[in-house]
Amino acid sequence: MGQERSLVVISAGVSQPSSTRLLADRLAAATSDELAARGLRASVTTIELRDLAHEVVNMTLTGFASGALADALAKLAAADGVIAVTPVFTASYAGLFKSFVDVLDKDALAGMPVLLGATGGTGRHSLVLEYALRPLFGYLHADVVGTGVFAATDDWADGGGDDVKPLPERIRRAGRELAETVAEREPAKPVGLYDAVPSFEDLLGH
Repeated sequence: MGQERSLVVISAGVSQPSSTRLLADRLAAATSDELAARGLRASVTTIELRDLAHEVVNMTLTGFASGALADALAKLAAADGVIAVTPVFTASYAGLFKSFVDVLDKDALAGMPVLLGATGGTGRHSLVLEYALRPLFGYLHADVVGTGVFAATDDWADGGGDDVKPLPERIRRAGRELAETVAEREPAKPVGLYDAVPSFEDLLGH
């Protein structure tokens, strides 16, 4: 198989096991399969935000990233594509998800192909993809693919829940769109650890 493309998966689930992580893994697998069909290997790194929660808070207060958070920021900055999935809390993305986005360098996702996903108890929250997540990543100048995937509790049962567009079909379509966007670009160049970490002045400007 030919060149490699790096995918970074951001999962903001707060429980274990997590339906958010499950959706993130399914989207990563679908994207990897579509890249393989185009002769490209996928290297997948998953960032579990629940494991970085304390470090995210520390960076918010101090402006400095350390340890696993610094490593996660460097991998994100050097990715060829990103899959970002959050649970829905109070009709929007999770606070932990937003806190992580807040400590990113302002240009970390500029031009980055991004696939958005969200999970919730009911399909009534599905519009969070359009009124919350897509504007957020638009502000960051990310290249968000057209299809986002929302998975309600019922979507995990009976082959996908929705008779018109079952969850597996939506996942495959979204994975295909991200793979197409990633495949048509040159591989990302490596990013230094400190190049990926925003300065204290950048954080003050948020």
